Amino acid sequence: MSGSFVGELAVVIGLGASGAAAARVLSEEGAMVRVSERRGRDVLTGASALEALGIEVMAGGHRREHLDGATLVVASPGVPEHAPVLGWAAERGLPIWSELELGSRLCAVPYVAITGTNGKSTTTEMVARIMSAAGLDAVACGNIGYPFSLAAREGHDALAVEASSFQLRFHHTFHPKVSVLLNLAPDHLDWHGSFEEYAAAKARIYELQAEGDTHVGNRDDPTAAAVSERAPCRVVWFGSEEAPRDLGEGFLGRLREMKDPGTARMWSNRGFLFDAAAAAAAAAAFGVTAEVAAEGLSSMEPLPHRDALIATVGGVSFVDDSKATNPHAALAALEGRRGVVLIAGGLSKGVDLSPLKLAADRLRGVVAIGEAAQEVVSIFSPEIPVRRAGSMDDAVREGFALADGRGDVLLAPACASQDMFIDYRDRGERFAAAVAELAKEVAGRGE
Repeated sequence: MSGSFVGELAVVIGLGASGAAAARVLSEEGAMVRVSERRGRDVLTGASALEALGIEVMAGGHRREHLDGATLVVASPGVPEHAPVLGWAAERGLPIWSELELGSRLCAVPYVAITGTNGKSTTTEMVARIMSAAGLDAVACGNIGYPFSLAAREGHDALAVEASSFQLRFHHTFHPKVSVLLNLAPDHLDWHGSFEEYAAAKARIYELQAEGDTHVGNRDDPTAAAVSERAPCRVVWFGSEEAPRDLGEGFLGRLREMKDPGTARMWSNRGFLFDAAAAAAAAAAFGVTAEVAAEGLSSMEPLPHRDALIATVGGVSFVDDSKATNPHAALAALEGRRGVVLIAGGLSKGVDLSPLKLAADRLRGVVAIGEAAQEVVSIFSPEIPVRRAGSMDDAVREGFALADGRGDVLLAPACASQDMFIDYRDRGERFAAAVAELAKEVAGRGE
């Protein structure tokens, strides 16, 4: 125990993965720690393990008395900034941190930070692969699934940090050597309240950067580019058809030509090439050569639930892009496809789904699911055949029927998943299971 937080009484709001990591780290750094969780004790996992470390877990709803005696509040990403418990903390004048802020206080090595509406996890993993190819002990962390506060204490040479808008809202010392804004489109408006507030949260990725630091912006996204232009440090740009000049002409073309069967599908996807361009630009700003960047990217494999071909059944290909949790991502998943049956719907998060109509000419049919099903129906009907489904099993069967023996059935919901599933991973796994069951039935009929 280093004792960085001896004498503090830290209250962690929310017991998700980030909250649990923050509680553990704070305890190991010498703080007294209390966790306030809205869910009931019966659905929590990991509470007993924290209590064994002397951490107090208070479940069943946030209450004002949970903040009694506190000197610090750490908010989990799933807790909206307008949540009453954070209002109570502000009334008491308590500092409010994200888990990202906790990590930055403990991190002693340089890091690249990546944010954006879509592509964050893929780009973060790409940057980490490039760093490793350069001989650095580096890992991907942050919103990608491995908390920054844990990675920050492990003695790595460098880190690639995925930063969500939730986490960036409550940082105070987060200072990456290189920051990246991949793109910007409406998302999480139920959390932030407006697109302007969402964009402002994303812009905080470069807030503390200065001379000697670099921000990487997307020249092909006017909205994101307008935000990147305001960065208080050197700005370099990436785009769909180019990487920074110091990586050499044709850098992305070399990636397109990769012949490894395991990655060929990934590199044919324009979205992945965008992410690779951003990762290459960030690597160049970090001091990595073009040759090493290409080597690192060549080892990249598709992340789960992103343009993953699950199976072909009766001439119909079933593709899992469950990570497409907003219209911007769903449209990217549809790019380059024709005759698709789209499975869409879920929790819209306050986002207008009508931009999906831009892809109407690529669709053979639509299956609408979840709370936003009626909105999906209204967008496409009557121009395109639309069916509603109450479960993933039904959605897969309806999609198969609409496909009529050809093309793709694409799960790209344009919505969050928590109305029907645990998260986007659970949604994708249920999709794969439903496709497997359909395949058995079709095989049994001899089709």
